[in-house]
Amino acid sequence: MARKSKRAKSPKEPGRLKQMWQVFQMTRRYDSMAQWWMLLGLVLGVAAGVLLAVLLAGGNVFMMIMWILSGLLAGLLAAMIILGRRAEKAAYSQISGQAGAVGAVFKSSLPRGWAGSEMPVNVNGRTQDAIYRAVGRGGVALVAEGPASRTKRMLDDERRKVKRVLPNVPISVFQVGPDEGSIPLYKLAKSMRKVKRELTKAEVLAVTNRLGSLNNQLPIPKGVDPYKVRPQRAR
Repeated sequence: MARKSKRAKSPKEPGRLKQMWQVFQMTRRYDSMAQWWMLLGLVLGVAAGVLLAVLLAGGNVFMMIMWILSGLLAGLLAAMIILGRRAEKAAYSQISGQAGAVGAVFKSSLPRGWAGSEMPVNVNGRTQDAIYRAVGRGGVALVAEGPASRTKRMLDDERRKVKRVLPNVPISVFQVGPDEGSIPLYKLAKSMRKVKRELTKAEVLAVTNRLGSLNNQLPIPKGVDPYKVRPQRAR
């Protein structure tokens, strides 16, 4: 007797609109101003469309409708851009301060032109403070995760190692932690994007290969992916 193979049905993924609604709900829970900024972007887009319709349509009804629709689409686009940025900030705020949070940024939000592993190059097994390294057109970036008082020595050691093999390559240092003046986790990618470009693409490749000799990544858990973080339910 032939056996009927039972295939486990994979859960159906939510549609695009449902995903956007879930992102909006999560963002609004952690950022009460997000919805008002989105509304402002929508209103400004529509207002711009109406103004252009009055000034440029010349009484042509069809052109007025087109301008207004264009303004509506521009407003919706502005609202979606605002939602994306506020959602990213809300997601990172949930994992800020956790071990591996910088690794999550390296995995999903490194600026264009930068490359780095979500695994740290140096880590304190007792405190879970860590140093991450990225290479890009701006040179070498070292990111310390944890209080500055605990990561300073680790950061100095890593900087000396890089200087030893790459004496002429600029090194940028970023501190992500609870200290005053430290970079908030959600602003790390933006801060790295501001680093002045000093190297060509060929030089970036050469620097990456040279840093292979310092390949001292440690077998610790990978960073948390902020896009898979489930918001805590309100009690």
